[in-house]
Parts: sequence; structure tokens; C-alpha cells
Amino acid sequence: MSKFFARFIKDESGATAIEYGLIAALISVALIAGASTLGNTLNTTFNSISTKMNTAKTQSDGYK
Repeated sequence: MSKFFARFIKDESGATAIEYGLIAALISVALIAGASTLGNTLNTTFNSISTKMNTAKTQSDGYK
């Protein structure tokens, strides 16, 4: 029985799997945060362009 516990204590394969799982989780969180920030930035940019295009169209309609 003591050999079983000694072997169990020396076995680090479970710890390695947990470490890889934590690394994968951290990478996922970083990717989600980056994609969210990029999405918000793109949304702001496209809204700005849309506003400028609508303003230009409204001004050009006044010259007809």
C-alpha cells in the first residue's frame, strides 16, 4: 500500500494536464478580450464612416 502512495505522489502527469488546461484557459480569455476590443473598435470606426457618408449625402442633396 505504501508503494502505491509513493508512486501516486511521484506521478506528475495529472499536474501537467492541469497546467496545460490552465494555459489553454488563459489563452482563450486573452483571445476573447482581444476580439471584443477589436469588435468595439471596428464598430466605432464603421459608425463614424457611416455618419460622415450620410452627412456628405445630405449636403450633396442640397446642391441639386
